[in-house]
Amino acid sequence: MEHKMISIADQVFEELEKDILSGAFERDEILTEIKLSERLGVSRTPIREALRRLEQEHIIEPTSKGMKVIGISRADIADICEIRLRLEGLAARWAAERADEAGIQSLKETLDLQEFYTQKQDPESIKNADSRFHQTIYALCGSLSMQDTLEPLHRKLLKYRRVSVSTQSRAQKSLDEHMAIYQAIAAHDGEKAEQLTIEHVKNARDSILQRSILN
Repeated sequence: MEHKMISIADQVFEELEKDILSGAFERDEILTEIKLSERLGVSRTPIREALRRLEQEHIIEPTSKGMKVIGISRADIADICEIRLRLEGLAARWAAERADEAGIQSLKETLDLQEFYTQKQDPESIKNADSRFHQTIYALCGSLSMQDTLEPLHRKLLKYRRVSVSTQSRAQKSLDEHMAIYQAIAAHDGEKAEQLTIEHVKNARDSILQRSILN
């Protein structure tokens, strides 16, 4: 496990959430404290705390045999994308209005990485650069409440965003959309940044739903 300046329970939570949302654990797979303790090399106490938090996130549920992996359903994706449509455009507007030159440069550097990996046709790295682009906008919007709301929603689509950008056509289109959003933010055009971001989220949603086999 990656070492961070956070509690063991937090590390366990992040590790298990990533494994569930990336598909490392299959839907309906049963997770037990003993199994996870052996897998991660930690005691059962932080495992228990992490499972409690994952249950609150509604991606696992209790059964008589242990915690069952639920993951993300088609209805979940539709709901998450609808919330993002309402909020992410506003985050981009605020970023355009509030970002300083250092923040804009950070966004450009992330975009350059996405362009590099898109040319290399590397879906995993494209997905990571895509995440960083959105996370940078959340940070630039200047609202911790907005950031705390949007980051977990974006993270829940981890597995399906990778599927979405696995085709070169969608990966390139996503890059082009990000470039337009960046240009609007760099120009401090809040209205355009908001409109472009809403359109981008709609396109991402449609791509995910078209390519994913979900309940």
